[in-house]
Amino acid sequence: MKLDILAFGAHPDDVELGAAGTIAKEVSLGKKVGIIDLTRGELGSRGSAEIRDEEARKGAEILGVAVRENLRFRDGFFVNDEAHQMEIIKMIRKYKPEIVLCNAIEDRHIDHSKGSNLVSDACFLSGLIKIETELDGSQQEHWRPKQVYHYIQWKNIEPDFVVDISGFMDKKMDSVLAYSSQFYDPNSKEPITPITSKNFLDSIKYRAEDLGRLVGVDFAEGFTTERYLAINSLSNLK
Repeated sequence: MKLDILAFGAHPDDVELGAAGTIAKEVSLGKKVGIIDLTRGELGSRGSAEIRDEEARKGAEILGVAVRENLRFRDGFFVNDEAHQMEIIKMIRKYKPEIVLCNAIEDRHIDHSKGSNLVSDACFLSGLIKIETELDGSQQEHWRPKQVYHYIQWKNIEPDFVVDISGFMDKKMDSVLAYSSQFYDPNSKEPITPITSKNFLDSIKYRAEDLGRLVGVDFAEGFTTERYLAINSLSNLK
């Protein structure tokens, strides 16, 4: 299956928090989108890996993505080395995305920047002919995505561009709330973490509102890019 967009997240819920509105919009436009989670989020203070698996399935269903896989790297301890790069290269060559979305370039959680660098490096290496990979007994062809974009997470990183997600904010929030074990629940007896406050849950919407305000739309999601963006005409800019 060839995908138009492949989104990577260090943990289940990273993609929903950072790029769910964009993904929902692209799916509505007929694009094929997939999600790859690097870990099962097993070190999370709330819930369990098994609960996160089910929540990730629900999030994918809400967004309407074509596929979601989990590479089962060690939460908190995966590294940017050859072994991990090769597993991501296999996914890139399997799905041949034109665009890859991945974690924030810098963030509070150490796995986010690690995941960002790991996926970015793998995207480059995937295009090298002399790196050979095999999946399900078949030799894979080399493939390099045309673009790698990084979504924004905990820190308020200044975006290089924003995507208008007006009309898709409700679906974004529904996909986030699929992770009921992780976010604000006044009745929960589980540990309090930085992402379990009502303030954090509210921040998802008010960040999107603020980015939208800056470009004259209702809601937007921000991304950073690794190289200059090119347009065919000034009239392409909104």
